[in-house]
Order: sequence, then structure tokens, then C-alpha cells
Amino acid sequence: MRPEYDFSKLKGGVRGKYAKRFRKGTNLVLLSPDVAKYFPDEQSVNAALRFLVGIAKAELRHTN
Repeated sequence: MRPEYDFSKLKGGVRGKYAKRFRKGTNLVLLSPDVAKYFPDEQSVNAALRFLVGIAKAELRHTN
């Protein structure tokens, strides 16, 4: 670890908090701040992605 890391300032951290989910195949994705401001929760992200998947599928059907 780098010397500038001060772990004494971290409070309440839980080691392996998401380990079980990760092993089950859950994808954790970090959104860039400029994108995240448009998505207040995971439901809004999923809704937007489902919408885009629908558009992509429609485009594929349309071009074939």
C-alpha cells in the first residue's frame, strides 16, 4: 500500500461486504459522475439499459 493511504480515517468499513454477490455473478459497475447524476438508483439504470436493448433489437430486426 502507498504511504499516503490513511486507513485510520475509514470508519465502519466491512471487508468482503459484496463477496457473496460477486461470486454469484452480480456485476458491480461504477458510473462516471457525469452519467450517475441522471440515475438516482439501480432501477433507473436498469430501465434505461432495457430501453436501449429494445432499441438495438428493433434495429437488428429492421435491418434484416
